[in-house]
Amino acid sequence: MEFYHNPGKPAVIELAEGRFARHAIRTPFVKVGTDYLELFRRYVLPLYQSGDLVAVSEKVAALCQGRVVRRSDLRVGLLARLLARCVHQTEAGPGMGLPIKMQFAIDQCGRGRVLWAAVRAGLDKLRGVHGTFYELLGPEVRGLDGFYGRDIPEYADMGIRIPAEPDRLCDQVCAATGIKSFIVDANALGVELLGRARSIPEPEELLTALVRDNPAGQERQLTPFILIRKL
Repeated sequence: MEFYHNPGKPAVIELAEGRFARHAIRTPFVKVGTDYLELFRRYVLPLYQSGDLVAVSEKVAALCQGRVVRRSDLRVGLLARLLARCVHQTEAGPGMGLPIKMQFAIDQCGRGRVLWAAVRAGLDKLRGVHGTFYELLGPEVRGLDGFYGRDIPEYADMGIRIPAEPDRLCDQVCAATGIKSFIVDANALGVELLGRARSIPEPEELLTALVRDNPAGQERQLTPFILIRKL
């Protein structure tokens, strides 16, 4: 099998544990409510071999679960607009620098908690410590994607939340197809393991290292599954 890789991402990487080939599996654009298991059966299973691992973009898992929030569901208030102005935009995107995302954080966590996180983040930034705001508000706020249509226009008016019960989701895939998968949130700033099948013995450090450079891409590559095979 010829391993396809996205531009700028190597097909083969070398780690302390060995050499691994990574195949970016192309799919149609995944919409809200798409059958998650059917994606695996149709696009992953024909290529999968015993011993392979499959890294899955958290956006695809969440979209299939219907874990989205629409722009029309949120009413952006003055506090969200003010706090959003204080957010530093990173290469991973505007994040909470978008008032609509800041409003989501306020609705999820409450005004008091968000204000406290903003104050703590400001103080930590003076000490050269970054990421405090997201750390204090937790994975729902840290993992919110979308509401940004520059790369993917379909996401302009839709926020994508983190998947629900990602470990259980991976176990369901394994039970139905035999495919050992793990779900990651990867971007230009790093990678976070959100869920994994119980049948995967590899440590978290190896799983994240396998996709640390985000081989699935951040734009419209349409490669949400990365099949990983040890050489």
